[in-house]
Amino acid sequence: MTTWFIIGITAFISYMGFQNRDLMTKLQFNAAKIIQEKEYYRLVTHAFIHANWSHLIVNMLVLYFFGPHIESFLGYYFGNKATAFYLLLYFGGILTSNLWSLVKNKNNYYYNAVGASGAVSAVLFAFIFFAPLEKLLLFFVLPIPAILFAIGYLFYSYQMSKQKNDNVAHDAHFLGSVFGFIFPILLKPGLFENFIDKLFAFL
Repeated sequence: MTTWFIIGITAFISYMGFQNRDLMTKLQFNAAKIIQEKEYYRLVTHAFIHANWSHLIVNMLVLYFFGPHIESFLGYYFGNKATAFYLLLYFGGILTSNLWSLVKNKNNYYYNAVGASGAVSAVLFAFIFFAPLEKLLLFFVLPIPAILFAIGYLFYSYQMSKQKNDNVAHDAHFLGSVFGFIFPILLKPGLFENFIDKLFAFL
């Protein structure tokens, strides 16, 4: 249910941004305006606006496929606290994914970013933590264990963030993923032992 709510709100605000570029400009991530002009709301609002339809659809599809599983996992381990922890995961992913960009571009008024990729990466990697041996489709074709997908995704994001030759915030993907993976451990350290046990079952 929470996943559907986030998808609905994000789709609505993104659509409004497609129709009104001033709204997109107002909500997008801009480190200089956050730091210099104290527009702190941008730390969160950028995740509810997207560059175009394909950007929105990809992010929301990933959330659609993995968000409900995270709700179930959190419900199993944390009962009636599950919804609060799910929102903490999602919004924590939004905030932590842009920490590096916030520092790096604090004086750069020309750097802007939009999209929920950091938060969605957090949800995806939380799923990988809980189910490291589940099969994920690499390039939507090749099924591989989720943990191998995670390693490849982190390596790719790290390398691409160093190259800086496209308009994708790879550093946000990387940081959001790391946050999503460690988030369950922060809530309940004993879960890490469960994760290791599952990996040894694979080996």
